[in-house]
This record gives sequence, structure tokens and C-alpha cells, in this order.
Amino acid sequence: MPTSGARVLVIDDESQIRKMLKVALKAHGYEIEEASLGQEGLEKAAVFHPDLIILDLGLPDVDGFQVINRLREWSQVPVIILSVKEQEEDKIKALDAGADDYVTKPFSMGELLARVRVALRHAAKTEDEPVLTIGELTIDLAHRLVTVGGQPIKLTPTEYDILKNLALHAGRVLTHQQLLRSIWGKEYQEENHYLRVYIGQLRRKIEPDPTQPTYIITEPGVGYRLMAKD
Repeated sequence: MPTSGARVLVIDDESQIRKMLKVALKAHGYEIEEASLGQEGLEKAAVFHPDLIILDLGLPDVDGFQVINRLREWSQVPVIILSVKEQEEDKIKALDAGADDYVTKPFSMGELLARVRVALRHAAKTEDEPVLTIGELTIDLAHRLVTVGGQPIKLTPTEYDILKNLALHAGRVLTHQQLLRSIWGKEYQEENHYLRVYIGQLRRKIEPDPTQPTYIITEPGVGYRLMAKD
């Protein structure tokens, strides 16, 4: 799916935010529909068939979490959450409910547009894409091979599983709980220290400078994101 010309539905009760998004997204070739209420947004999603939804959590009628839950009953359309900085727990809850990414208010339009491009490209990818390349890092999912600058990197099975999960969702944030459930199981989803240890090991193996990571980015208090070209 080319990102230009994609349909974007903006659900936000702030008219100034909707206007700003509409102007910026239209300028980049997107087709826009908007809604100020959660129920209205769900109805427009069913009619407009958006390729992506930008959703504010703080809606006056149906809150953003309910919108995501109801959307996910019938659609896997990518959802980018707009949140305020104080809503760290809400970000985690929204991502666990099925949102694809979040942008914190106040946000730069450049960052939001980059997130939109990544979400649209990810939605268009086939799940069996065998090789992912980000800078000097290459992950060959079919052969379980990881190289940096052409040099093979030896990873433990757990390190590889974490990197694979991040690679399959490159450009999107995965919460601590999502990663822990996927790698270790539901009973370990609160064991954040497991992730810190293994992420630290991964960074020492793949990052040019583990203290200033450029591939595996920490989303403070929320989770991790494998960077992707926007």
C-alpha cells in the first residue's frame, strides 16, 4: 500500500488538533475524515474504511480504550494514539488493547508523519518478509541470522526471540508486558527486570555504542521500539 493517498481517520474532540492534522496530512497526499466523538469515530470507521486511525484517548463520550476494543472486534486497521505525558499507564493499556503506536502531546508534526508512514508500511507488509535491514543491522528471519556490518552476531535463543519480536513490529513500540508474555509466558508479564537484562545484552552485541542505542530504543516506562526507516 503506498502511503500517499492512504485514508486517515482522525478521532479527537479538540477542533484545533483536528484542523492542524487535516491540513498537514492533506498536504502530504492523505485523504482525511474526522470525528469528534468515539461513537461517531466508530461509525465513520465502518463507512470510510480508513487505512489508519489517529485516536485521542480522552474523548467525552466513549473513551479511547473502548474505541480500540470495539474496533479490534472487526478490524486490524493501524491505530496511533495521541496521549499526554501524564498518561503513561494509559499508553500501556492502549497498546495492550491493540493500538499500534502512540505520540505524546504536544507532538511535532514531523514525528507524527513519520509514525504514520511506518504504521502504513507495516500494515502493508506480509508477515513472512524474510529479511529486515536497518542501517548496518540485518535480521534474516527465515534463517535466524543476525549480522552487523556484514559480521554475524551470536545471540542466545532468548536474545534472538526478543529481537525477532521487535523486528516483526519494527517502528512500533512493544510494551514490557507484550514482550514478556510473548517470550516467557503470561506468568512472567510483570518481570520487567528480565527484559532489562536481555535488552542490555542485545545492545552490547548489536549497537555501535550500547550507551547511546540507535537500534533498540527505550520508551520510558512503557517498553521498547526497534527503529525503522520512516
